[in-house]
Amino acid sequence: MSPLAALLALGIGIVLGLVGGGGSILTQPVLHHVVGLSPESAIVLGYPIVGVTALVGAIRQLRTGAITLPGTLPMGIAAMAGAWVGTRIVTWLGLSGETRFLLLAGTMLVAGVAMLRDVLRDRPLEPTSPHPAGLIATGITVGALTGIVGVGGGFLMVPALVVLGGQAMRQAVGTSLLVISMSTALAFTLQHGDAPVDWTIGLPFLALTVIGMLGSASLLQRIPPRPLKGAFAVTLILIGALLALPTAR
Repeated sequence: MSPLAALLALGIGIVLGLVGGGGSILTQPVLHHVVGLSPESAIVLGYPIVGVTALVGAIRQLRTGAITLPGTLPMGIAAMAGAWVGTRIVTWLGLSGETRFLLLAGTMLVAGVAMLRDVLRDRPLEPTSPHPAGLIATGITVGALTGIVGVGGGFLMVPALVVLGGQAMRQAVGTSLLVISMSTALAFTLQHGDAPVDWTIGLPFLALTVIGMLGSASLLQRIPPRPLKGAFAVTLILIGALLALPTAR
């Protein structure tokens, strides 16, 4: 693995730990364009990398009491159902890796704009009364995205958990991590035979993302979340645009 790929793997873990999402949306482009895997292999290998890293973060949050299983499992099960639907859509439509990467680019643009809009709000999102039906619908939508383009969907889950679930931001980040680990686990189980999985690349990459995730705890106390999220949003928009341009020609 190149030094650049190793550095980016660390960064992915840090981002996932700080904002509760965004790791998977960056993993596939790094595996494809920096490491050199095919689009299909990058998507499939991205599932265990992001899922295990998210699980490490979720376990840490569970141990501190930031999240609870009864409040998380319904959305996680909905996300797993959505991941199954997303995988079936890929099969039914015969979506190629290139097409899925184009959809990923569009997802990055949408995610970046949504995050930037949140950053530019006059006031941060405030918890409201829980809306279980809205959370289940969000879980299914996020899971479908996981199955189709390989993203965990934290950029959708965290705001939904605050607005529709009545959760504080820290709790929402932890819940998002656990749901991501559940949906990516099912997606990998369903799709692992669709493309070669090179564990000589995947395991070192995973180790670095986990280190980044664990290191995010200390950074969380030093880096203001608002400018960090804004910088990440702009990064998503730029990368999404760059990914879409060559494919659209």
